[in-house]
Amino acid sequence: MSQTKGLRRKGRILAFQVLYGISFVPPHGGWTCERIYNQSPAVTRETDEDLILYARELLLSIWNKLEELDEIITKYSKHWKIERIAKAELAILRLSVYELLYKADIPLKVGINEGIELAKKFGDDNSRNFINGILDAVARDVDSGKFPITKKF
Repeated sequence: MSQTKGLRRKGRILAFQVLYGISFVPPHGGWTCERIYNQSPAVTRETDEDLILYARELLLSIWNKLEELDEIITKYSKHWKIERIAKAELAILRLSVYELLYKADIPLKVGINEGIELAKKFGDDNSRNFINGILDAVARDVDSGKFPITKKF
């Protein structure tokens, strides 16, 4: 179990790094999400194949739901337009909200905690509270049945 937990945590970090990096790539020029992932220095330095595959699957799944995730983040970030959210926080929120809504095997508390850990590591002093507030609100609505996934705290 702890091996899986470690793989997931490292995979989240790797997926976050690429997701964050994508926010600096112009939307033209043939750069697909997969191409960016495959050429990312964080990925090319990694030697654990399971980790590379887990992070790749996570990133591509997030990328395929990006519009929906951004709508949810906008709804829960009250008065913050998506363009105003710092790139690191937005990448963390996209990843974490995806896990809350689409990863049935990740409990709500774990999803929130992992988002906060990413915020501590990659965000600024305000990131943790901002991310915690949004993730907590999404998780409460998942718990109360407002999303089509069954999870409990």
